Amino acid sequence: MINENTPVMGKKQLIKSTFIALLIGGVVLVTAVLPAEYNIDLLGTGKIFGFSKLYVKEAPEIEPQLSFKKLKLEKLGSPASVPKPIEANNPPPAEQFLERTDTIKVIVPAGKGIEYKFKALKYGSVKYEWTTIGDEIVYIDFHGEVKQDDPPKEVFYESYTLAYSNNMAGTITIPFEGKHGWYFRNNNQNDVTVTIRLKGEYELFAK
Repeated sequence: MINENTPVMGKKQLIKSTFIALLIGGVVLVTAVLPAEYNIDLLGTGKIFGFSKLYVKEAPEIEPQLSFKKLKLEKLGSPASVPKPIEANNPPPAEQFLERTDTIKVIVPAGKGIEYKFKALKYGSVKYEWTTIGDEIVYIDFHGEVKQDDPPKEVFYESYTLAYSNNMAGTITIPFEGKHGWYFRNNNQNDVTVTIRLKGEYELFAK
């Protein structure tokens, strides 16, 4: 038979050990944990031993604030002083352009605006999608101009959509024969590349 002499901790010793452990934990909390984790240096030990340098202040989450001029109904299309051409009332053709698909990349210079348009006949159907490659926001005026044999200096145009966006998709039934497409305005400090996808009854202008 083997006799095991297992030491038994008395009640006083247990209380003493617990007190010592709590004391050591409190010291570590005040001298190291609080300065390093919360930048609370009650005794100055965080600065002395360098624990305060471990504190990293979390930056507050800031939601992006986008501010644009409000787009109003009065800004759609030509001024009231520009009459709608009588050619807009021409009947639709017997046949539409053949259906096709295209992908076009347009670079809009910083601080400037450019247009991209396609040809379409009255009541032709065109699906479209455009997006900025870097998700930059641009101003767009999606509009059309009536085909005229002798257009005036100030041309009539009809706006379909005004918006500030980085992406848009939709379908349009062309209201009159002519040029249809987008005016892109880039108010960013860098050039923006816009990718346009088209599918439907239209033709592109020769480059």
